[in-house]
Amino acid sequence: MKIFKIEVENYRLLKDFSMDLENELSLVIGKNNTGKTSILSVLDKFLGHSERTKFTFDDFNIDFKKVLKEKILADEAIIEEDYKRLGIRLSLFIEYTETDNLSNVSRVMMDLDPDNNVIVLGFDYTLDYNGYTRLRKDFREFEVKEKQKEQEKNGYKPRSLTDLLKSSHTLYFKTGRRSLAFDPATKKAVEDTSIDLETEKISIGDIINFKYISAKREVANKDMDKTLSGQTSRIYKRTETNDEQNKAVEDFKDKLSETDTHLSGIYKTLFDGIVKKVKDFGGVKINESEIEIISTLQHRELLEGNTTVVYKHDVDNHLPEHYNGLGYMNLISMIFEIEILVHEFKREKDKKPADINLLFIEEPEAHTHPQMQYVFIKNIKKLLEEGIKREDGENRELQYIITTHSAHIVADSDFDTIKYLRKGNQNGVVARNLKALKDEYGTETTQYQFLKQYLTISRAEIFFADKAILIEGDTERILVPTLMRKVDIEEEKRLTAAGEQDEHLPMLSQNISIIEVGAYSQIFEKFIDFLGIKALVITDLDAVNDDGKKCDVTTGVDYSNEAIKFFFNNPSLADLKGFTIANKLFNKIAGVWTNQASGQLSVVYQTDENGYNARSFEDAFIHINKVYVNDNKAGFRGLQNKELFENGTGAYDLAERCIKKKTHFALDILYHSNADFSNWEIPAYIKEGLLWLKKD
Repeated sequence: MKIFKIEVENYRLLKDFSMDLENELSLVIGKNNTGKTSILSVLDKFLGHSERTKFTFDDFNIDFKKVLKEKILADEAIIEEDYKRLGIRLSLFIEYTETDNLSNVSRVMMDLDPDNNVIVLGFDYTLDYNGYTRLRKDFREFEVKEKQKEQEKNGYKPRSLTDLLKSSHTLYFKTGRRSLAFDPATKKAVEDTSIDLETEKISIGDIINFKYISAKREVANKDMDKTLSGQTSRIYKRTETNDEQNKAVEDFKDKLSETDTHLSGIYKTLFDGIVKKVKDFGGVKINESEIEIISTLQHRELLEGNTTVVYKHDVDNHLPEHYNGLGYMNLISMIFEIEILVHEFKREKDKKPADINLLFIEEPEAHTHPQMQYVFIKNIKKLLEEGIKREDGENRELQYIITTHSAHIVADSDFDTIKYLRKGNQNGVVARNLKALKDEYGTETTQYQFLKQYLTISRAEIFFADKAILIEGDTERILVPTLMRKVDIEEEKRLTAAGEQDEHLPMLSQNISIIEVGAYSQIFEKFIDFLGIKALVITDLDAVNDDGKKCDVTTGVDYSNEAIKFFFNNPSLADLKGFTIANKLFNKIAGVWTNQASGQLSVVYQTDENGYNARSFEDAFIHINKVYVNDNKAGFRGLQNKELFENGTGAYDLAERCIKKKTHFALDILYHSNADFSNWEIPAYIKEGLLWLKKD
């Protein structure tokens, strides 16, 4: 029995949200502020049992607040027949098989059709019709009082509906739990057909058991910190409660009993004076209220505060737990906490585990360096794959969700387990399965396999970027960060001189990922569209002659760049030479990259600059920086035939005949730059692309 999908409405950024869950691990990723923590929070609100699970007004989605305000402030009230409850909803879609024990879920099953093996449990915090009418009435009265205060008190600012709801929403909104019908045709829950679990007094505690490890963990390497030591006593309690390691526990109790007898004799001597004083005050009657002080060591309480985790430094030395780094402490603490929670999932021997056991681990990478993050994700499946295993045979599988910002964890994860969260609009997010990309690539399995291997090996940081730059090779990889910095410096100087302020963040302050894709940027097009991020492709024009051999653009009749052919839909070389940046912006519409002014992807290549159209980065750079290169050529280790710079040789021939190694040439440019990089210029095609990308 598994939860295969969760749906959320109107909770924070989860406006109209749906996310599939895998049978075991679901790895949830996405850049900041895409709702990862909100998933944990909404599950805890509805499935948890503490004060922190209360809803606040800020839990409502921003767009929902606007809708709510419109309906409450409307002149005409909605009639009851047309009213739909307003508020936050969580739906858990559960699939069972014929091998599952259905005793717990039998009371919540809505369909006995053997072909429909789905149960939907719905949780909500909503405004029913009675609450809606009371809220409208109460606000009208509230509004009148606020206007009176405004008249009576000079400078008083009347409070609004928002102010009323912030303090009093619990008077109108109610929590509910329901079992909803499931329509196999639409794969949707049917709200109109349901069982009210509150009314029917049906508990779901034996159906779903939810626990989590928050990113806000208590681990700290401050003096006297005993987080790990405290966890050991919790592990012991859970182990004993579940009747495991019985012999060790019994031996422990026997030793404590012997110690009690010995200590009681010592206590008799220690406290004899105070007992006599009690007698002197007449507080003791023989054989009736005579007091003794005896030892009553309890095996559970003894471990509380009396077990200490230490680090073995060498044969003779042990160091306290807080002497170790936060990364190690965090990792060890998580393992301890997982052990505790797995024991809690098992429950006591006289109570069966729940049918579904869901563990949520938030941001395990906290305080850990990359190698530790690799170790964690490699071993977590092994640690949890046994699930809930008890000696009496009452075993259950374990589903677990892990959220992360770590590219290192993603890079070492199974591609098919990843759920990618991205902004759908300003006030909502969507979740997408990365394995769905396989269907989008269709029969192009080689391309999909290439993408999958490439991303999991070295480029997973793109998942957490707001923007991306796709480059061809080592030259751009070396230079692009500096080109971004130079753009920032130049823009700051230009705007300062004009007395203006920049509306956009400097490029180096933005979350931009630089990805080296070689000549394969077209293979990444589906992935870029999948991520929904703004992307810049920097590529070369690659002009060729009649024989298909490389040549300068002036004599070229065609080009060999497959990425340009793909994105621009096979334009001629003459067309490309005439395109401006406006012609190089694209959105994907009905599966085709289409030129639009609002495009989220731009493809830039060499353009005419000072009467010359370059073929590659190297001849573009040499053309506009010939004086700079000539002045510094003696120190350029990436150059050969340096004398050609003095006899009028063209930029294309200089790039072909003088550059010994492109990466060395790129490093030469950086090495001979001045402090603000003002002694050379950025080729126009790259600069126009970077300036476009810089804008929000």
